[in-house]
Amino acid sequence: MYQIISEQSIYQYFGDDDPEMTKEMLQIILDTNIRELKELDKFYGLKDFETIKKRCHKAKPTMSYIGAMKSRKILEEIEKDIESSEELNSILQEQLDLITLELNKFIETIK
Repeated sequence: MYQIISEQSIYQYFGDDDPEMTKEMLQIILDTNIRELKELDKFYGLKDFETIKKRCHKAKPTMSYIGAMKSRKILEEIEKDIESSEELNSILQEQLDLITLELNKFIETIK
């Protein structure tokens, strides 16, 4: 049903007994981790590799929580060689757009 996120992973981490809490947690992920990753282009432009590293490192567990394992792998690859990772960031940015759409769609389905 989803290309990147995993409904099963989300319920595994957040449970399915408190739909409101799950919605809140996913909204927090969108408002913090995903938003911060979407700003990486700016930090590549500034050559602020320390901020890029911190944001990628911080977001890795989140990608596991939502089942976006390919995106987590990209974050790991970026961390390994930040200064040569702009192409990987481009792929990540495309995935983040899709993750945003999928998470919003998923939030709408939670009852």
